[in-house]
Amino acid sequence: MNMTFAEKILAKYAGEKQVQPGQIVTVKPDHLLMHDNAAPIISKIQPELKEYGVYSKDLPVIVLDHVIPAAAEKNALQHKQIREFVKTYKIPHFFDVGYGVCHQIIIEKGLALPGTLLLGSDSHTCSYGAVGAFSSGIDRTEAAALLLTGETWLKVPQSIKITVNKKLQRLVTAKDVILSIIGDVSASGADYCSVEFHGAVSQFSVDERFTIANMGVEMGAKNAMFPVDDVTIHYLSSIGVPKTKYKPVHPDAAATYERELTYDLSTIGPVVAVPHSVDNVKPISEVEGIEIQQCLLGTCTNGRISDFKAAAKILKGKKVHPTVRLLLLPASRTIYLEAIKEGYIKTLVEAGGTVLPPGCGPCLGAHQGVLAPGERCLSTSNRNFKGRMGCKDAEIYLASPVTVAVSALHGKITDPRKEAKK
Repeated sequence: MNMTFAEKILAKYAGEKQVQPGQIVTVKPDHLLMHDNAAPIISKIQPELKEYGVYSKDLPVIVLDHVIPAAAEKNALQHKQIREFVKTYKIPHFFDVGYGVCHQIIIEKGLALPGTLLLGSDSHTCSYGAVGAFSSGIDRTEAAALLLTGETWLKVPQSIKITVNKKLQRLVTAKDVILSIIGDVSASGADYCSVEFHGAVSQFSVDERFTIANMGVEMGAKNAMFPVDDVTIHYLSSIGVPKTKYKPVHPDAAATYERELTYDLSTIGPVVAVPHSVDNVKPISEVEGIEIQQCLLGTCTNGRISDFKAAAKILKGKKVHPTVRLLLLPASRTIYLEAIKEGYIKTLVEAGGTVLPPGCGPCLGAHQGVLAPGERCLSTSNRNFKGRMGCKDAEIYLASPVTVAVSALHGKITDPRKEAKK
């Protein structure tokens, strides 16, 4: 039987020769991701932990990133509880305040590898498909049970094949691609599906694949993946992971998909997701001129070195509009240090930007960068739900790093292609 990526990898981890969509399988993932929510997760199973301990100290990966540094006593207490758990059970994969956003850390530290299975107590765990892993979010109760038993059940998803052709126009980015696809498919169009990206994907760096896979869940996907190719291999080698450390899983050429979609990348232009839904996507021509008070450049979606490089190129020698606050959020300490070394942070701060610690804070409105009623933020993050940045009476618009950078100069949403012509 010919199988898709999801079917192949779940069959492998379930010890089956083949599986079919809808089938329930029991699997033992390579890693379980948790972040600040590790505190309530371990609180659910304190008696069991004392009696049985964790299934494997190598299973959990814990990254403190959501409210860092702690903004209140409650946050500080949770962080303390997590540190005590890590010490008690000798958890090796622990990344304390300042390392960065959990999804970036998982890939950056080589914990997500081609052909592996990772689950996490965060919906954007699907990001690791950027390097050919099957990764998906689960809820806290499932995570708690997984800590104790090392296994959980999954339903084999239907698969959607997305083929991209041709090349992107100048100043059109991977963020524009995934927003355009979500706008077409809808926020529920890939519910509980594994989405595979094929075709002219070699033009996308791992940074760009990360952006696309990260937002797979915004169309309902359980998993979003790119096939392992020379781009993947080169990236993994650059972080010290040789080819001998992993075995990619490729879908069969004759696999059956629930749906197949094709997109001509040359026809895609800059787009913006307008409030209050990620699939409410408009061509930038329809939203140009909308005034903004805050710009957010970064997060796990677009907080990588290539994103800061693109923004710095636009803002070099210029000043952010006086009515705009430009927040800079590197996805990790490693990226932050590289951006400093390359001069991108200096350029962006001189332009008027404010650097925040590598973490999640403003993206979910938990810490730093909270909006006031009536304010608008143009963000490179992945969600624009009502109240997402801490205020139900504010508005969030989603766009690419180049669109955010250009718009920050003008104090209103601006087509980056117009700025480039000057």
